[in-house]
Amino acid sequence: MPLFVSRFPLTGLFPAPTAYGAAMADVLNQSEVDALLAAVDTGTVEQEQRSVTIFSRHRDTTEGLEVKAYDFKRPERVSKDQMRSLQTLHESFARNFGASLSGFLRTIVEVKVATCEQMTYSEFIAGLPNPTSFNLIKADALEGQICLEISPLIIYPIIDRLLGGTSHDLFIPQRPLTLIETRLIGNVTTRGLATLSEAWSSVKKMSFSIAATESNPQLVQIVPPNEVVVVIGFELKMSNRAGTMNLCIPYNVIEPVMEELSAQSWFTSTKNQHSTEIEQTVASTLGRASLQVTGVLAETTISLRDLLLMAPGDLLVTEKRADQPVVVCVEDEKKFLARVGCCRGNKALRIDRAIATGDRV
Repeated sequence: MPLFVSRFPLTGLFPAPTAYGAAMADVLNQSEVDALLAAVDTGTVEQEQRSVTIFSRHRDTTEGLEVKAYDFKRPERVSKDQMRSLQTLHESFARNFGASLSGFLRTIVEVKVATCEQMTYSEFIAGLPNPTSFNLIKADALEGQICLEISPLIIYPIIDRLLGGTSHDLFIPQRPLTLIETRLIGNVTTRGLATLSEAWSSVKKMSFSIAATESNPQLVQIVPPNEVVVVIGFELKMSNRAGTMNLCIPYNVIEPVMEELSAQSWFTSTKNQHSTEIEQTVASTLGRASLQVTGVLAETTISLRDLLLMAPGDLLVTEKRADQPVVVCVEDEKKFLARVGCCRGNKALRIDRAIATGDRV
């Protein structure tokens, strides 16, 4: 337990120091330490109470005020709630992107969020390999650029898969991507940006596009080195290969939508979406889908021999009466009962009613 003797008034407790003791005035023996502790316990010597003065233009009292240490080298400009909202948003992006890649590559691709943290841009650049696939992305609704970095450890297996390989004995070259490889991997990043736009639509509708591509991250300076950025790290797994993908979002780019990224407003927006607009969109999309409608007059069974011997003019006898309604099927599903007739010289079916659950047809 360290003791700072100079903070306590010790006058009267100990005799005045001698010439030798003056040089050793800051050294206490065990008996003096015990006497000092006893004086503090009995109240003879009061402990010094350090008061903290907080200067504020809009606050007169410090009651209920929480004071936190602030590091100017690594400022945290994004709150924890906003970081959780960003992580939740990009977890949805990871699931949809993995499903899109699985269908595109015809193999199972797992994408999940590994890290979500804020750091300076220089720290982000220093942790990237060289060469790599470094893409600059711009959003139509935001000012500035976003970085998307994909590790070569997963890029070359994807390219090998697109070219028909198995990527089991694939060698990862330490060189920049060629023009053909950049064009092939562009199909992957395009799907990723479409999925990213869908994930961000719950916060703000925007579309992302690639502005430029670079192999050396050190040559790209979209923000000052000490600018705060949010880095979301993803882990990609495909068969026996795995790699990383990093999405770097500068704070000044998403600052206009930071208020909407709070946990409460983000979850509220996902729950209180405009259901009417969604229903109209789904209805208009499904309304243009084509369906096959068939009218079943009657059904019967015959042998294969009778089918081979069938000739024009033969009669097929069924158990259904001619005056009974016809079953209308939509995509082979029995939906309606109708009557056979004629309309403007064409054969037609007039719907009588929908088939109920208890109908035997």
